[in-house]
Amino acid sequence: MERVEFAPRVERAAHGHGSGNVVRRLPHRTVLARRPDRWVSRHRAGLVTAETLLAAAAASVVLTAHPGGALPSGGLFWASLSLVPAWPVLLGMTGAYEARSFGIGSDEFHRVGRAGLLLLAGLGFLSYAAQLDLSRALVVVAVPALTLATVAERYVARQLLHRQRQRGRCVKRVVVVGRGGAVLEMIDRLGRAAHAGLQVVAACVTPDDRARVAREIDQPVSGLDDVLAVAAQMDADTIAVTSASETAAQYLRSLSWQLEGTGLELLVAPGLVEVAGPRLHIRPFDGLPLLSVEQPRFEGWRRVVKTAMDRSAALGGLVLLAPVFAVLALAVGLSSPGGVFYRQQRVGLNGQPFTMLKFRSMVSDADRQVAGLSDGNDADGLLFKMRQDPRVTPVGRWLRRLSLDELPQLVNVLTGSMSLVGPRPPLPQEVARYDPSVSRRLLVKPGLTGLWQISGRSDLAWEEAVRLDLRYVENWSLALDLQILWKTARAVITASGAY
Repeated sequence: MERVEFAPRVERAAHGHGSGNVVRRLPHRTVLARRPDRWVSRHRAGLVTAETLLAAAAASVVLTAHPGGALPSGGLFWASLSLVPAWPVLLGMTGAYEARSFGIGSDEFHRVGRAGLLLLAGLGFLSYAAQLDLSRALVVVAVPALTLATVAERYVARQLLHRQRQRGRCVKRVVVVGRGGAVLEMIDRLGRAAHAGLQVVAACVTPDDRARVAREIDQPVSGLDDVLAVAAQMDADTIAVTSASETAAQYLRSLSWQLEGTGLELLVAPGLVEVAGPRLHIRPFDGLPLLSVEQPRFEGWRRVVKTAMDRSAALGGLVLLAPVFAVLALAVGLSSPGGVFYRQQRVGLNGQPFTMLKFRSMVSDADRQVAGLSDGNDADGLLFKMRQDPRVTPVGRWLRRLSLDELPQLVNVLTGSMSLVGPRPPLPQEVARYDPSVSRRLLVKPGLTGLWQISGRSDLAWEEAVRLDLRYVENWSLALDLQILWKTARAVITASGAY
C-alpha cells in the first residue's frame, strides 16, 4: 500500500462553552492510504452471486423449455450456457459493480439496461456470424426477463443497503469543505438523506466562519488548510467541497492535487444545486472544459406523452375506482352535514386559476374558522397546517391519513388542469406573495403527487417544499415522473407526514 505524507494531524480542543469542536494542530505523521471499505466488497460479491444465479436460472428455463423435453444440442445449448458467465461480465463492463452507483441515483439501473442491450446485440451477432439457429425463447424471452429480474434484484439490494445506512453502517465518512453557510446547508441535507450513505465527520471552513460553524454542529471544525490532516485524523474517505467562492479555482485545483494517491474521493457541489441530470454537460471549448446548462424544456413530444399518460391513467383510475368513490362518498355524507366534495380555488399552469376537487374531510364551514386557528399553525412560510386540526372530521382524518381525500383530483387530471405528477397546487393568496424564483413552480401543471409527497408531505418546512418543487420544474422528465409515482405508493401506505 502506498505511503502518503499528510500535513499535521488534528484533534478536538475544548475552549469554553460551544467551542469544543475546534480543531488544533498536532505533530506531523505518516499514514497509509485507505483500503476500500469492506462493505463495498461484500455488497459487490452479493450482487455478483445473485446475478450469476439469475443467469443460471434463465439458462435453465431455456434449456428445459425446449420442445420434446430433451436438452437442445449445438449452438443453442452453448449459447444458453454462455449466459451464466457472460451476464456478470457484461454488468462489470458497463460499470454496474462500481461502488459509486450503489444505493443512490438511477445510474445503477441504467447500467443494467445497457448490459441487457449488449447481451442481445452479442447474441444477435453470434447467431449471424456463426449461422446459429437460436430459439426465440432465448432472445425474446430469456434475456429481457433476465434484465428485468436483475433490475428487481438491484432494487431489493438497494433497500437492504438503505436500511443499513439508516443504522449508520455501510457509509462513507465525509469531511465537508467550504464557506460557513454553504457547509451548514450541505451537512443538513446529508443528514436528512441518510440513505445516500454520506456521514459527515468533520468540517473545514474559513477562519471567519469557524466559531459559528462549531456552535452549530457536533463534528470537529478546522480551517481550509487542514483538510488532509482532518481527513487522516477522522479516518475519512470522502472530501465534499461546497460551491462557495473560497473553494473555487486555484484552491480546488490545489486540493485535488493533494488528494492524489490518498484514496480519498473528491465530491464538488455545483452552484446550480437544483439543476441536475440530462441538463448538465461538460463541453470542452479549445481545451477549456465548461459546464453547459441546457434550458428546461416544457414542450415537445415529452409533454405530449406526459399529457396522454395523465389523461389515460386518470380515466382508467376513475373507471376502476368507481365503487371506491361510492363508498367514500357515502362515508363522507354520513359523517357530518355538508356536501360530499370540497371545492377550492387553486392556481395552475402559467398562473391560471382552477377549481380543485377533494373529498370533504372537514366540517362544512372550515374556511371561515381559519382566522381563529392561526395561533395553532404548525407550518412555516405561506402554508397553514395543524396536526390536531379541530375542523377535521373522524372520517376525514382517516381519509387524509391514507390520502383518499385526494382521489377526486383525478377529475382535474382528466380535464387537464392538473397532472399526475407536479408541484403542489398553491392557493391564490400564496401565489400573490411569491417572489420571482418561487413563481417558477407555475411553469408546469400542479400534480396529484410530486417530490413533496414522497419527501415528508405535511412535515416539510416551507422552504424545503419550495426547493423540491423547483427541483422538479428544473429537471422534470418522464423517467422522474415514473419514479415519483412508484415512491408515492410507499409514502401513502406508510402515511408519512399525513395529517
